[in-house]
Amino acid sequence: MAQAPELKLTPTPGQTIGPFYGYALPFEKDNELVNQAHPRSVRLHGVVCDGNGEAIPDALLEIWQADEHGNVVSRDGSLVRDGYTFTGWGRVAVDNAGHYTFTTVNPGATDEGKAPFIMLTVFARGLLNRLFTRIYLPEDTEALASDPLLSSLGEAERATLIAAREDDGSLRFDIRLQGGNETVFLSYPRES
Repeated sequence: MAQAPELKLTPTPGQTIGPFYGYALPFEKDNELVNQAHPRSVRLHGVVCDGNGEAIPDALLEIWQADEHGNVVSRDGSLVRDGYTFTGWGRVAVDNAGHYTFTTVNPGATDEGKAPFIMLTVFARGLLNRLFTRIYLPEDTEALASDPLLSSLGEAERATLIAAREDDGSLRFDIRLQGGNETVFLSYPRES
């Protein structure tokens, strides 16, 4: 009996994100990593724009971060929103003008001397795969200067990854998907 030749299968390409089902996305308090009444809560907000600078009204964002002491949370239940459990994860849909808001804490450095940051994932129409980036806090200029990722970028690119601290203490981070001032997005090698 003849043996069939061995076939090497290749992965299929990613698919456009959606549709989003209202009963599952979003969920209650999805953008509150901590309650607004938390003594060290901070507002992280901004706008998601396309290459022409037009707001994208239907993007979905997720953040992952360490707590204010630099501890990466490793407990089950990232959907927990009980008012006191910090899980380090949040999700928010932008409004019809592309605005988003998270209530969280300033992340601490995971190692001494490292620049604290928040991981951000963008899902939106027209994207075949989600996009990954980082949001760095602006204060520790020494740690920012020595960060390996930031050090590998030119000044203009580096600026797209550093949030602006506003007068009220909130963090402003606008996301530009392409074009001038495009946010730097990260790629991760895939296994073949």
